[in-house]
Amino acid sequence: MYDHCIIGGGIVGLAVAMALQERTPGARIVVLEKEPELARHQTGRNSGVIHAGIYYAPDSLKAKLCREGAAATKRFCTDNRIPFETCGKLLVATNDAETERMDALEGRARQNGIDYTRLTSARLRTAEPGIAGLGALLVHSTGIVDYAVVCRAMAQKIEARGGEIRRGVAVTAIHEQEKSVRIESPSGCVDAGKLVACAGLQSDRIALMAGLKINHRIVPFRGEYYALPASKAKVTQRLIYPIPNPDLPFLGIHLTRTIDGGMTVGPNAVLGFAREGYAKGSFAIADVGSMATFPGFWKMARRNWRSAISEFANSASRARYLKECRKYCPALTIDDLQRPQAGIRAQAVMADGSLVHDFLFKQTERMLHVCNAPSPAATSAIPIGRMIVDRLLEGIRATNVSPTLQGVEA
Repeated sequence: MYDHCIIGGGIVGLAVAMALQERTPGARIVVLEKEPELARHQTGRNSGVIHAGIYYAPDSLKAKLCREGAAATKRFCTDNRIPFETCGKLLVATNDAETERMDALEGRARQNGIDYTRLTSARLRTAEPGIAGLGALLVHSTGIVDYAVVCRAMAQKIEARGGEIRRGVAVTAIHEQEKSVRIESPSGCVDAGKLVACAGLQSDRIALMAGLKINHRIVPFRGEYYALPASKAKVTQRLIYPIPNPDLPFLGIHLTRTIDGGMTVGPNAVLGFAREGYAKGSFAIADVGSMATFPGFWKMARRNWRSAISEFANSASRARYLKECRKYCPALTIDDLQRPQAGIRAQAVMADGSLVHDFLFKQTERMLHVCNAPSPAATSAIPIGRMIVDRLLEGIRATNVSPTLQGVEA
């Protein structure tokens, strides 16, 4: 009999386990991960950026968690000798419309207390000779790290404190009882006083398995990106992002340095036909069926068909993809787009077709399901874990988004 069981060995699930050990020393804790290794999906396939929080609404929980999370992540890396670098990020405006949006973003940076510098076109060329634009915001505190390495260090800490992590355990059934929760798998049953589910791409299925009524489904979006050759790995010393379009849910194609000295370009955001299919053309009939039978998916598709066509075109044509990159990095050529790779984002979509950009929890007497943990969940994982534990131990009942989390921008 365990005190707490956590489903999901990504960074949020492991952060919850660490927070539980901090709050309840001596408690028996077990983490169940269906893969043979931790961080195999969203955590291990993201861009590895430690975000500063410039995009988020001032005074919002998202902005607060991002700032706290960036500091906590860097502290954790320092304490555990994990390589990271605070290289900074440039948000580059390449036309008049983006310059106007940059003005609004600068105001948000001031309100959020973000350390930044506004660069003119000339100062941008001086700072980054390979980057072109009408101007830019330089966010000084943005960093890079390998979150899979962070997860392995978290796991070592959890196990050193007496926690148990079971890999290769796929949950097949969940039964909430009066005094415990029974979690079934092919390798046997686990009984725990309370359950926290941080299942990412499978979070809706785990919630349904537990008998919860939900009015959303997970829709997978593929983020496709390319690795640049070694000759272009130093094309910039910082991360290069476009000015985001507030009408779109994703940040656009960007240049990202990696902690191992490489450089990637991307991602785009195309509808995926397999939640865990990373090869191009992956198709899983169960995942497609889940979308096709969910009315909210079709409502979302009708609202976003124009951007969907554009993203699919970028996916199909490297020339179109390159055109997006060359807006701010004209030195890139078609031959520079090498070794295509992909990550998949778990996007919660409501029955009315709206995309969920906030945290989404479902909670009962003995279970808390994290149905949506929006970007930048990896950056913010440590304070998110503490927030989840607060909710769990306080026994707050919540059937949808917490009132304190509503209205937070993506």
